[in-house]
Formats: sequence, structure tokens, C-alpha cells
Amino acid sequence: MTDDAESRGDADGTVAERARSDAPPDKGTAPTDFGDLTLPQRAFVAAVQNPTRGVVIVGLLAFAFSFYVAFWLIYPLVAAFLSAIGLILVGIVVLVYVVSDRFAR
Repeated sequence: MTDDAESRGDADGTVAERARSDAPPDKGTAPTDFGDLTLPQRAFVAAVQNPTRGVVIVGLLAFAFSFYVAFWLIYPLVAAFLSAIGLILVGIVVLVYVVSDRFAR
């Protein structure tokens, strides 16, 4: 860099000044660790990085939901029983997730 670039305030001069300074970076410019993200934020990052995979997953979820609705229309008692078991299992998974999150801190 030349002194002219730094005195004019060009982008290169500003970057060079920041690189030379020993001050820590601003909190807003510091890179974010992937582990600090929440589950929905991680899903969003994954969908942005590979949109084709996101579209395929949404399509598969829509396909599975249509089968779930058809299952309820054909066998309502069996679907209610299996849905109750599924809700209990989801509740257990959420409970384990919350408890493990509290112990991790």
C-alpha cells in the first residue's frame, strides 16, 4: 500500500489499517460458530447452502403428509393410536433435548 491510498481513504488503505491494528474485531464482524446456532437457524443455513436438497426435503415431507392424511381417512382408529405413540415419543425426545441442553451449560 502507498501512503496516497491510505490518505485518500481508499478501501485498500482502510483494510490495511484494520489489518495492522491490534484491536479485536467488532462483535458484529466476528465469524459465528456453527455450534452457536439454534436448530432452525442450522436448517436455514443448510437450505441456503444447498437449495436443491431443501426443495427435495420439502417435497418428501409433503408426500409423507399426504400419506398421513390418507391413513387417517382409511384407518382413523389405528392412525389415532399411532399418532398418540408418536406424540409420546416426540415428547420424550424434546424432554431429553431440554435436559441435555441444561446440563451442557
